[in-house]
Amino acid sequence: MAAGLLVALAQTSAAQNRDAEFGKLADQYFNELVFHFDPVAGTSAGFHQYDSLLPSSSRAEIEAQIAALHKWQAEVEGFDARGLSPWVSADRDLMLANIRGSLLNLEAIRGWEKNPDNYSSGITNAIFVIMSRSYAPAAERLRSVIARERLTPMVFQSARANLKNPPRIYTEVALEQLPGLISFFEHDVPLAFQQVKDTQLLGEFQRSNQAVIAGLRAYGDWLKSSLLPRSHGDFRIGAENYRNKLLYDEMVDVPLDRLLQIGFDDLHRNQAEFKRVAAQIDPKRPPQQILDELERDHPPADKLLQAFRDVLGSLRNFIEVHHIVMIPSPVPPILEESPPFMRALTTASMDTPGPYEKDKEAFFNVTLPDSRWPAKEKEEYLEGLNRGTIVSTATHEAYPGHYVQFLWVQGLPTKVRKLIGCGSSAEGWAHYSEQMMLDQGYGNGDLKLRLGQLQDALLRDARYIVGIQMHTGRMTFEQALDFFVKEGYQTRPMAEKEAKRGTSDPTYLVYTLGKLEILKLREDYRKAKGSQFSLEEFHNAFMKQGTPPIKIVRRALLGNDSPVL
Repeated sequence: MAAGLLVALAQTSAAQNRDAEFGKLADQYFNELVFHFDPVAGTSAGFHQYDSLLPSSSRAEIEAQIAALHKWQAEVEGFDARGLSPWVSADRDLMLANIRGSLLNLEAIRGWEKNPDNYSSGITNAIFVIMSRSYAPAAERLRSVIARERLTPMVFQSARANLKNPPRIYTEVALEQLPGLISFFEHDVPLAFQQVKDTQLLGEFQRSNQAVIAGLRAYGDWLKSSLLPRSHGDFRIGAENYRNKLLYDEMVDVPLDRLLQIGFDDLHRNQAEFKRVAAQIDPKRPPQQILDELERDHPPADKLLQAFRDVLGSLRNFIEVHHIVMIPSPVPPILEESPPFMRALTTASMDTPGPYEKDKEAFFNVTLPDSRWPAKEKEEYLEGLNRGTIVSTATHEAYPGHYVQFLWVQGLPTKVRKLIGCGSSAEGWAHYSEQMMLDQGYGNGDLKLRLGQLQDALLRDARYIVGIQMHTGRMTFEQALDFFVKEGYQTRPMAEKEAKRGTSDPTYLVYTLGKLEILKLREDYRKAKGSQFSLEEFHNAFMKQGTPPIKIVRRALLGNDSPVL
């Protein structure tokens, strides 16, 4: 008995030592590779020693990053997984997948040669992550903004050298984006630092900021006159890259034909359910007419924030009373009107701090209609924030979606798990929550809420199918547009926006993919637990893993590598 205990203690001690060794390796990986080549990601994570740095995106820098990734791939592969605890062994798998995914993007997909918006929007995001959170005094953050702004000429120079034969739609989208980016630097950045009173610092900022604005305008002229006429490239990444991207980013190795069939099956289920629910509401009217009526059911502009506040409280109360999932903090997100610099870019969003950020406040931002808009434009905007949309948005973004998941991430024990996640886990959980909350009785069986949830599900189904088909050459851009309208039940303007997104976001299937993976995992977990199954316990066990691919969550919860779909 005593000998057995000693052996167990020795094995535990050995595993802890191996885990600690890997933890040191992971620290080096993030410091020497990830944040070295992407200091903006360092800022986002809460490591502010990177705030004054900006990658130049030059070819030489990209080639150095590729070489470093290959070195680190060999380093992590050479770290024997034997003797690691199951958690840290999964961290090792996550790091390897992250490295392989980065190499795929740089070496095979090569967005740095194809997408001009990566450069202009990348500059904007580098400033946004400094100004969007008050983690330091405004003057200190402004100094970091100035430092980054002074480095932007190198980025524009790299863009002109790197961009070869982009797809025409990429160049067109970059040109469409530029007026908003210029406006961001003209109005929003100065407004964010209006409380700074240091005249010398403000003078430095005015010069650096004007230089960025001039750089963006010159970049736009170059895109229009030089790059657009020679933008004849193909946005499709191809079947092999698509398979590998899913394998590395989401750890999904399901053959594409099978994956596509799964997407069509879910689309057809949701279409049938949409028609069934619409007929229950009113069998004499077509579903679209009922949906139009649902969109007109919205609060007035001056009651919009209160409507969201009421729904957030209602959702949280429902979660607690019905034991849906443990919410780690009693502190709700701060509900506020979107800051001016975010209003052009988002309708509603959850702004959570990076896992290592000292400023822990999370903001649920809602963009109100502009008081200067004509009445018709205001009404159209508010229809997009109807009662059903408010519920689904608050569910997806906050309770029990992204905000609750963010609260759990804060308590994860390793840096790898805090900093590496995937879309099918994060967006999959948020999308799963929209359906799950209604399934559990939220809304008291309100059929109009269900109809709105199903339309959102159809949008995600259409993304799933369009992404695969466009990027493997089975569907043109125009066919994708039609698919969103006819099969996804979306308006033509929304369809155009979604099809454009799909050209540069090939795996935006992650919403539906993740939801389906979670539903299967839940059912398999239910079978394994039998009479001991508890929905809350399942959700808590899921959350304890962070946001890794569902394959890793399955391994932790079920103890095996059974199929994710």
